[in-house]
This record gives sequence, structure tokens and C-alpha cells, in this order.
Amino acid sequence: MIIFDALQSVLSIIIIIGIGYLLTRKGWFDEATGRLFTRIVINVSLPAMMLSNMMNTFDREALISGIEGVVIPFASILISFGISIAVSYMLHIEKNRRGIFQTMFFSSNTIFMGMPVNTALFGEQSTPYVLLYYIANTTLFWTLGIYLLQRDGGKRERRLFSMDTVKGIFSPPLMGFLLAFVLIMLDIKLPSFAMDTAKYLGNITTPLSLLFIGITFSSISLKDIHFSRDMFAILAGRFLIAPFIVIILSNVMGIPWIMKAVFTIQAAMPIATQVSIVSKAYDADYQYATVMVTITTTATIIFIPICRALLG
Repeated sequence: MIIFDALQSVLSIIIIIGIGYLLTRKGWFDEATGRLFTRIVINVSLPAMMLSNMMNTFDREALISGIEGVVIPFASILISFGISIAVSYMLHIEKNRRGIFQTMFFSSNTIFMGMPVNTALFGEQSTPYVLLYYIANTTLFWTLGIYLLQRDGGKRERRLFSMDTVKGIFSPPLMGFLLAFVLIMLDIKLPSFAMDTAKYLGNITTPLSLLFIGITFSSISLKDIHFSRDMFAILAGRFLIAPFIVIILSNVMGIPWIMKAVFTIQAAMPIATQVSIVSKAYDADYQYATVMVTITTTATIIFIPICRALLG
């Protein structure tokens, strides 16, 4: 019964993803449509959603209390990274793939999967906590992750911080978060027309993100999938180890249930799509990364209801 209830809670997610998949197969959507949806979500609707939801959800005291919870995402991701190092050596992962393996082990798709899934499961109150995990995930990917991918590609430049790092971290969604944070801390209220505009724009984030996932699924080729030990290790890292670490840390720190639930779902998301894109840019094994992104994205449909049921 619990699993059935959890399945119902994600059924709308599956339906919208399926619509995106079918419309792509029928030729209504294509890769260019997916890129357009990505730009709209990242640069327009998601920053507006952050502003609207945070301004309507938090006052100064609640915001300060919530910000303290960002320790859990940072700590859980770094622990996952430590485990990934041990696992990569235990499985004798090829030297030119270790960085990719370790990055995939700890990095989550916190926006295009995490945002719509959490919104569907827990409502708009989940949005600020989604972004807290996003801050930790993005910061560590654009520093530690980039370093590991550069090393795999044999790049001489191995700096943890660069202008590209700054651009990757201070993305439009984070800027929307920071704007809302400043306004709340200064107790500044925006006029109703501005809040309504942000709300309307923010409302398109979830459907566009899910349609984008459907477009991505249409390009999956089963012939590119070959099961191996490292594949099962990545699946265990993403869907078992990472959320389990979050649950333990959340129980130790005694954070509110909604924060614990959102962090757990974020930790159980598939590999961030940026891993394959950046791997190609740094001459690392991007095909390996692309296959693993595809597999974990597909597996998410199975693991989301299970994880939701376990959360109660």
C-alpha cells in the first residue's frame, strides 16, 4: 500500500515525461526544443520561482534557520566523494576514468530532475530546500568535479577555482535565491504585480523540466548500455549510499522533516547531465559518462517511489 501511494504521488511526473517523449517521437519536439526549454528554465522561470517561493515562504528568522541546513548537503556529498575514491580503487577503475567515476558518484541532477520531482512530491514549500542542496552540489561540481574531469582528460590546468568555476556556481537560479535572501533579510516587500509575475513565470518550471526529460529519454539507445561492475557501483552510490548518508546526518542534526525529505530525494537523483558535457570539453571519456547519465536517469523512475515510501 505504501509503495502504491508513493507511485501515485509521482504518477503526474511520469505522465508529463511520457508526453514529452511521445511528442518528440512524433516530431513536435527535437534537440533544439530541449535546448530552448533549458534556457527558459535556467535563465527565466527558475530564478523567478526561487524569488516567488522564498518571499512567500520565509521570514527572516525562518530563513536563517533554514540556511543552517546547508551543512548537510555539503557534508553528505563530501562523504560520498570519499567513498567513491575507495570504491574506484577496489573495482580497479581505469586511471583515465577514475575522475569521471568519482564525479558521477557524488553529483546529482538537482534542477531538471530534482526540482520537478520535489515540487510534485512535497509542493512549493520544498523549493528553498531544493536550492540549498543545489548550492552544495553545484559548488562541489564546479570545483572538485571539474578538477577530477580535467585530470582524466590529461589537462595541465588543474585549478579548483577559475572564471568558469565562478560562472558555474553563480548561475541565474542562485542569483534569484540571493536576491530573495537579501530582500527577506532587509524586510523589503515587492509590489504585488512583481510577485505575481514571478509566480506565473515560476509555475512553468516544473512542466518544462519534465518535458525536457521526456525529450532526453527519446534519444536513449539501449544498444549503448553494457552492464558492468562500475555501473552497479554508480547505481548504488546514487540511489542507496548518497540518500542513506543524508538520512543519517539529518537524524543526527534533528532538522525538520520537509528538509530531510527534500535533501534525501535530491541525493537520490540521477547523475548531473553536466558531467557528460564537461567531460567532452576536457577530452575525458564523455561517452562513458553519457551512458551512465542515461542509465541513472532511466532508473530514477523506479527508485523515486521507493525512496518516497521509505520517507513515510
